Amino acid sequence: MRIAQIAPLYESVPPKLYGGTERVVSYLTEELVAQGHDVTLFASGDSETAARLISPRERALRLDSDCKDQLACHFQMLEEVMEQAHEFDILHFHLDYLHFPFSKLCGVPHLTTLHGRLDIPELAGLYQKFPDVPVVSISLSQRKPLPWVHWVGNVYHGLPASTLTPGTGQGGYLAFLGRISREKRVDRAIQIAIDAGMHLKIAAKVDPSDREYYESQIRPLLEHPLITYIGEIREDQKSEFLGNAYAQLFPIDWPEPFGLCMIEAMACGTPTIAFNRGSVPEVLKNGVSGFLVDNMQEAVQAVRRVRQLSRVACRCEFERRFSATRMAQDYVRVYEGILSEEAVPAQAPKLNSSLAL
Repeated sequence: MRIAQIAPLYESVPPKLYGGTERVVSYLTEELVAQGHDVTLFASGDSETAARLISPRERALRLDSDCKDQLACHFQMLEEVMEQAHEFDILHFHLDYLHFPFSKLCGVPHLTTLHGRLDIPELAGLYQKFPDVPVVSISLSQRKPLPWVHWVGNVYHGLPASTLTPGTGQGGYLAFLGRISREKRVDRAIQIAIDAGMHLKIAAKVDPSDREYYESQIRPLLEHPLITYIGEIREDQKSEFLGNAYAQLFPIDWPEPFGLCMIEAMACGTPTIAFNRGSVPEVLKNGVSGFLVDNMQEAVQAVRRVRQLSRVACRCEFERRFSATRMAQDYVRVYEGILSEEAVPAQAPKLNSSLAL
């Protein structure tokens, strides 16, 4: 199958540091190539891939201080995609809705994986204008604000089995991985660690839009002796960081569409203690890969129960449900459904194995 993967230009594929969408695009692209498909990746020029790479920019936009108009770069890429669209059997977009006016008219089968939250008021009006654009969710929970759009599949993220290796948790600390923002609630993680009397290591990015929140609300909390802020870490540092952790804290306060760090911890055999919001109950198996909690008291109690969990069973849960191989196979089934003009049921475990918990 001739497949085009169209990634955002903000980060390289895979990203050098933080970047969930681009990392998933990388895992999917490489696995599709490994399975024998002819794949072209539209992404920044500093991306690394076994696929054919096409890019309008030499560097990821977040690292390119010379770029003054990021939207212009994306439209340039989309024009290149449209100019070459006839060369592909299917176009797979990861740009949210940016390309809808283009893909609607290009005449080539296409789909879009929606990687973000959908509870933003303006999105309902937008999707009403594009009711036939085929879209894929990354969790069933993600669909709730817009259940009526043209869903053609649900595909949970996956990682290559060799990317992260199991650890022993010998570091004895709690871990927080990802991004410092209001909805991720690192402040909750800090309080949970203090109440549990455990060391917390925070490996997280601070976006410019979150800088004021970090400086005013979070930075003062980092002075506690149990708290260590590491900053962003590279992919090759995650196995050590997560594998040595006693548990990961994921105390979110928003409808998380997926939560890649949950399966990254799972791959390291490290349980996650997560607030029961958004996709969390779809991703975590309570009592196997972690604990679902509803409040701070339950979270502290869950920290004390982590030793009841098997790190081996946690890793096995990852291998069973969240491999890149499974993810790519699920997408190929969605591609085939679109190409054969057969509708993919919104909740069809038989068609999409990633729906099974």
